[in-house]
Amino acid sequence: MDFQDIQDRLVVAALPHAVFDGWTAKILVQAALDLELDPSMGERAFLAGPVAAVEHLAGLGDRLMVQDCAGADLTALRVPARLQTLIEARLRRWAPHREAVRRALALLALPGNAAVAARITWRTVDALWRAAGDASADFSWYTRRLTLAAVYSATILYWLDDASEDGADSRAFLARRLADAGRLTQARQSLSGWLAGLPRPPRRPRGTLA
Repeated sequence: MDFQDIQDRLVVAALPHAVFDGWTAKILVQAALDLELDPSMGERAFLAGPVAAVEHLAGLGDRLMVQDCAGADLTALRVPARLQTLIEARLRRWAPHREAVRRALALLALPGNAAVAARITWRTVDALWRAAGDASADFSWYTRRLTLAAVYSATILYWLDDASEDGADSRAFLARRLADAGRLTQARQSLSGWLAGLPRPPRRPRGTLA
């Protein structure tokens, strides 16, 4: 069992405890005991404390999302459908642990954890785009991830309070947000193409005030 595997097992074992106590050093000790590990392993595995455990949980979510969709033929789908498939797989995976996810987000929402929260979101949307087959290397690499970060964050917040059967409302919400993002992207591309076709304004002679 390598160190990453120990970290994976610890954060998963901590999930039921986080529901009641939040993400604290105490639940990492309890997770280690549940796994019959040395109680100090929780602290040693996450030297930066519970925030590091939450960050690892998010990274585990990225890896499991890709694994869960490994058998799906994403290339047969349009890009929005690929992203929908990936995000839905992620939501299904963590549906039994929704309250623990809520407590994790509460910890990340603290002012001192803003940088970690941003890093987690960026890594997740990058994992989503890479799994969806994105190979961009220009400015769109950033714009796609920024757009998806907004969609993904809004969907997670909606999903946390979704009481519909099998998360149907969350899936519909996600589909609408992805469609909105697609329309904005198309409008931006059309506008860029239209602006590129306009004649350049004449250069003013030097020395003018206007």
